[in-house]
Amino acid sequence: QLQLVESGGGLVQPGGSLRLSCAGSPGATLDLHFYAIGWFRQAPGKEREGISCINMNGSITNYSSSVKGRFTISRDDGKNRVYLQIDDLRPEDTAVYYCAADPSYYCSGYVPYWGQGTQVTVSS
Repeated sequence: QLQLVESGGGLVQPGGSLRLSCAGSPGATLDLHFYAIGWFRQAPGKEREGISCINMNGSITNYSSSVKGRFTISRDDGKNRVYLQIDDLRPEDTAVYYCAADPSYYCSGYVPYWGQGTQVTVSS
């Protein structure tokens, strides 16, 4: 049973930007206020990669070296959403992007709740 829903993916030219959104799925009881949230991506033929995480109250963020400086994670607890702003997109960023919920204050790596993913394609 999916608990999260991602949106905001699409086709974008190199150098462009997108903002991905992660929210609780309709009917789910998942309140993102009580979870650290991570973003992951999986490109065709490659393993899933953890790219960013934000802790429960938004005070701590971390990024993989492949996206640091171009991606920004944030959360809006009033809207029960977590965002991933992705700038300066490159063809190698093409992947399905997933958000996942970690029932910890910090980003522990234990993520039992996932969304279905949103496709990001970077191409001219």
